[in-house]
Amino acid sequence: MVGSAAVKLPARAPYGTAVLAFAVGSLFAFGAAPLAGCKSCDKPDVPAADGGHAQATSLTPEQSKQVLARVGDDVITLGDYAAALEHMDQFDRLRYESAARRKELLDEMITVHLLAKEATLKGYDKDPLAQQELRAILRDAMLAEARKGAPTPAEVPESEVRAWFEAHRAEYKDPERRRVSVVVLNNEASAREALAAAQKAAGPAQWGEIVRAKSIDPQARANVPVDLAGDLGIVSPPGDPRGENTRVPEEVRAGVFEIAEVGQTLDRVVSVKDKHYVVRLTQKLPPHERSFAEAERSIRVKLAQDKLRAREDELIAELKKSVKVEVDEGALATVHVELGRDAGAPVGGDAGTR
Repeated sequence: MVGSAAVKLPARAPYGTAVLAFAVGSLFAFGAAPLAGCKSCDKPDVPAADGGHAQATSLTPEQSKQVLARVGDDVITLGDYAAALEHMDQFDRLRYESAARRKELLDEMITVHLLAKEATLKGYDKDPLAQQELRAILRDAMLAEARKGAPTPAEVPESEVRAWFEAHRAEYKDPERRRVSVVVLNNEASAREALAAAQKAAGPAQWGEIVRAKSIDPQARANVPVDLAGDLGIVSPPGDPRGENTRVPEEVRAGVFEIAEVGQTLDRVVSVKDKHYVVRLTQKLPPHERSFAEAERSIRVKLAQDKLRAREDELIAELKKSVKVEVDEGALATVHVELGRDAGAPVGGDAGTR
């Protein structure tokens, strides 16, 4: 349920104007008095629950505490309700423009309270998995707090971006890259026959017909134009980790860089384990050195992410100074994971955990 997922999150930031409009409207829907003491009424003419219009406001502390519903000893406040809306995706939030849907959200929140109270009475909150999930929620809240104030990519100073670019210029020099197409066969004799036919192929269409007729690779018969049959994508020279392609064995990758011209076929069969490849060069992409303007956006994103991680790491390091952490390496060594036995569940001695 959207509401039940959102209600677990605390309100930690000022509410958006659209969210507040929904919250104000909800008071009308639930028969409560309209909010008083509105501040920063900066967006008039927002539809209210009664079909009229309500001004978007900032909730005062008193308004946030106003009780919308009681569930036993628990209360759901206007602040709780607005926070649930605030933490939704903006498109999900649009579902709650009507008074009926806003009442439905409150009903969902009430249901969460009812089920949570019953689960607590039954001791489900003591279950290790439930406790771990709660810790994960609290972890995310602490990390979000640590990340507050970190710069966005646009806020990273240009001097830092340029300094990083100059220190990593080699990473922005792309070598020549090549597109490789292959015929895959399961025995060398058949591969040599395919090679002889390929060397006589007049163009991409004829090569594609050979691929479709002879290759054992299921993707060779995919629903693509015939001149793209056998295509495995682009690779860079052997030894360049940025140009690796999981579909292209290293031996094939090396072979395509032995070919002189586009449209030519390697003059030998490349054998890799129990498969044999006829290799053809179908495209050359010349070397290219990216400019600062081309690289700037990606560098800004990287540096902003690095700053976020640094704040998280700093928080964790500080916590480790004040909280003693001990690990039993022997117990950890007794845990083994057997894939395929029970969805990857760890098994082992008494030290094994779930």
